[in-house]
Amino acid sequence: MICKDRVVIVTGAGRGLGRAHALEFARQGAKVVVNDLGVSAAGEGDSEGPAQEVAAEIRALGGEAVADGSDIATDGGARRLVSTALKAFGGLDVLVNNAGFLRDRMLVNMSEEEWDAVMRVHLKGHFLPLKHAGLHWRAEVKAGRPVDARVINTSSGAGLLGSVGQGNYSAAKAGIVGLTLVAAAELGRYGVTVNAIAPAARTRMTEQVFAATMAAPQEGAFDAMAPENVSPLVAWLGSTESRDVTGRVFEVEGGKICVMEGFRHGPSSDIGARWNAADLGPEIAGLLRETTPPEPVYGA
Repeated sequence: MICKDRVVIVTGAGRGLGRAHALEFARQGAKVVVNDLGVSAAGEGDSEGPAQEVAAEIRALGGEAVADGSDIATDGGARRLVSTALKAFGGLDVLVNNAGFLRDRMLVNMSEEEWDAVMRVHLKGHFLPLKHAGLHWRAEVKAGRPVDARVINTSSGAGLLGSVGQGNYSAAKAGIVGLTLVAAAELGRYGVTVNAIAPAARTRMTEQVFAATMAAPQEGAFDAMAPENVSPLVAWLGSTESRDVTGRVFEVEGGKICVMEGFRHGPSSDIGARWNAADLGPEIAGLLRETTPPEPVYGA
């Protein structure tokens, strides 16, 4: 068991990927805080049931778990979430930011509320738990207690490559990648690694939007879209074995793990003076010929 006695928070753990992560951490010996508001796939309503059911499932398997219904997109809720882990298990070693929902719409039809709601749960809902977990770990280090902690954030292929009809979701998930890079740089001094995953799996958020891709296979065949396929990587990133890995984004789908390579300096041209706008067409065309085409290619 690679996470024995590590204390793990998983947000959005009542269903889908979060539930799979919580169960995998429990199988790997972790003590799990199962956080979920019990909202619909569109972020509506609330229920304590999903978090309590997953926590009970873990306990029935012989593990240790508590349910938490804090709203992680509020400062007070994120603070209470971290406090729940400390009170229940005496510490915190791993934070898995996973909670989210969809409000899909083409950009010209999207309302301000639909934009704000998705930004709130995905981006703010990553920032605030990360902030309060970071405050705890910083305090531990200042008190002379060693920290070997992990944060695993959840981005998406939509955030890395874009997704038509998901402008709010794609922007939030791209923001999570930027947040991951900053947090990795800032929290490394406290013994904390921060990575992100971009998973592809069948959940309430994907089974209708990408129905053909997410369809279950024939009985007996490998189910590449099962959420449980993603969780072993998340558990490993939460283990002590991953202490040398930080600031990375991993795409994971079925049995495939891919290290994503983001922006890096490419071809450049410097004339040592201000450019004339009329001269830039041929120059930019030349630079672009030296680059690798983007993924995906639009307008072709």
